[in-house]
Amino acid sequence: MPIMNYATIIANRLELNQRQVEKTIELLEQGATVPFIARYRKEATGSLNEVQIAAIRDLLLKLKELDKRREAILQSIEEQGKLTPELRRSLEAAETMTDLEDLYLPYRPKRRTRATIAIEKGLEPLADAIMSGRFAGTWCATPANDEREATEEELQGARDIIAERISDDAQSRNRVRNVFRRKAMLSSTLARGVAGDDERVGRFESWIDWKEPIHRAPSHRILALLRGEEAGVLRVHVRPDDSAECIAAVGTWRATSADGWRTGHAQSLQQIELAVGDSYKRLIEPSIETEFRNQLKEKADREAIRVFAENLRQLLLAAPLGQKRTLAIDPGFRTGCKVVCLDAQGQLLHNETIYPFTSVREEKAAVSKLESLVEAFQIEAIAIGNGTAGRETEEVVQRCHFNRKVVAVSVSEAGASVYSASDVARREFPDYDVTVRGAVSIGRRLMDPLSELVKIDPKSIGVGQYQHDVDQKMLSASLADVVESCVNSVGVELNTASRELLSYVSGIGPALADKIVDHRNRNGAFADRQQLKKVKGLGDKAFEQCAGFLRVRESANPLDRSAVHPERYALVEQMAASVGADVASLMKDRDLRAKINLDQFVTADCGLPTLQDIMKELEKPGLDPRAKFEVFEFDKNVTRIEDVKEGMVLPGVVTNVTAFGAFVDIGVHHDGLIHVSQMARHRVKDPAEVVHLHQHLQVRVIEVDLRRKRISLSLRGIKECREGDC
Repeated sequence: MPIMNYATIIANRLELNQRQVEKTIELLEQGATVPFIARYRKEATGSLNEVQIAAIRDLLLKLKELDKRREAILQSIEEQGKLTPELRRSLEAAETMTDLEDLYLPYRPKRRTRATIAIEKGLEPLADAIMSGRFAGTWCATPANDEREATEEELQGARDIIAERISDDAQSRNRVRNVFRRKAMLSSTLARGVAGDDERVGRFESWIDWKEPIHRAPSHRILALLRGEEAGVLRVHVRPDDSAECIAAVGTWRATSADGWRTGHAQSLQQIELAVGDSYKRLIEPSIETEFRNQLKEKADREAIRVFAENLRQLLLAAPLGQKRTLAIDPGFRTGCKVVCLDAQGQLLHNETIYPFTSVREEKAAVSKLESLVEAFQIEAIAIGNGTAGRETEEVVQRCHFNRKVVAVSVSEAGASVYSASDVARREFPDYDVTVRGAVSIGRRLMDPLSELVKIDPKSIGVGQYQHDVDQKMLSASLADVVESCVNSVGVELNTASRELLSYVSGIGPALADKIVDHRNRNGAFADRQQLKKVKGLGDKAFEQCAGFLRVRESANPLDRSAVHPERYALVEQMAASVGADVASLMKDRDLRAKINLDQFVTADCGLPTLQDIMKELEKPGLDPRAKFEVFEFDKNVTRIEDVKEGMVLPGVVTNVTAFGAFVDIGVHHDGLIHVSQMARHRVKDPAEVVHLHQHLQVRVIEVDLRRKRISLSLRGIKECREGDC
């Protein structure tokens, strides 16, 4: 299909201007990335944002897949000699994969079915006679034979043929779909053979004998039910309670005669009615139910992935502490606490193990050791893993007396073990074991979460909802988009970035990232952006895509420290010259910038949106969009779940946001849940409207279940009061 046709369909579906869509498709087809288009091609796209551009890209891929399938179907039917002009028009007009497959169903090569077996037995003429209403109890197997009474076996075979024909009828299936859309219920029961006292049942007891309309079922419940089915505990159905309306919808199907089957002989009508019921129960219902289950699963997957992606974005864009000399501790009771000291760039300087929980003497030795390490390495911050023994380790650190100002911060360990055992970690620290690598990762996460977390598979970071149950290909693609977006929105220092960080820069990828790092190792630091072109394999197109997102802070050209693209350097020089200054002076002097009339520099391919972006960069070159780092402290009197009492108001940090609420770390190794109903006095549709990942807040404890290690929390009466909304 030509790009113009794709653009028309996409513009209509996404409610965008067709010209915007056409230009975006052209750029995508030329190999441009979503971040590049959104940042540097605003004039072409009408300033579409990353979300809109990604939606265009994804829908374009779907339309191309649809056309590819359409061509395969047309070829298949044509090879069978059954492609009529009318059928071709119908296939070419089909807008969805479902419509396409429905039209193809009668022509799809079939495995051996009850209908094909009946046809092999020569029962197709009997089926034709019944469908035309001519059957009155007798039939003639061949023109040479006398008519005789049809046997029950022959009638069953004929009904099998009719049932398959009805099932293959696109209109019949669509009528059933319409009933499913209006009446289908999502229901679950205990699976056959599973006893109520089965230990697996406890996890899913809330969903036994559950039922609700499919249009009301939230994504997390759909995934929970399907997980129960996958575990063999539940049996899940997606269909109307009463099949009568569906059978009636199939019954409106008309036979080949002009008057339809309802006007035929009574015996024909009887056989057709039996075939209609069989067609629905045996063929249509299972097929449509599977179709609707898949649709529900896809809907649930998309919502779960959306939640995961938003959480990941907030996690990656968490406030960095910055380049501070850091001591990191990976806590442990029996095996001790692994301690590492890092310089301001995150390089490992020293490592050892302390054992503060084995005896009073060892505890004193641990305190003394931490004090000496802080002094010896001029430590400015301490990062403490929030896993097992995390709060206890915080208490040990609090007993230390340092001769300098040191900030101590609890850091999430999620995914640290994945990193420490990875090829990336082995390449970085070939001579150290996993415990040292894990501690280094904890320290670096405090200094710069984005730079460190890109080394871990996003699915292992642990901020998702049912992430192991959703479509993994869709999840990976979505999370990769998020990481790419975050990396490019922050920008990357070319001379210090890791291979992993560079691989997410627009237009680079893993292979080019390796070449950039190898070139840097062999030839030293890049003096400016232009030297990127000396990297083997990095051509003009890759340079165009990546250059604006890379920073060279030591470059003689001050624009190399900004997000101004090299293609606009000459333009900035013209702007500086127009006020009698050089570029460096223009960047330093607000009064000089105020004298520039942007309208004078508007061209066909560089309009006000780009010029305004350039002016923002000249004012604050390479500005980090992330928030300022804030220190957080848990309640010192609450370190175990047993310390938590109903009615307490405690400080907490949001660790995960889901469709049904948010999990909050209150410092007892068991995150509490703020259910969506407890987020405000008014109804909250999406928890993300109220809270966000890493948010520091006060929560009220409303229930503690020690047996199940569950803590229920509330914001009601706290958050609103703070905002004057009581």
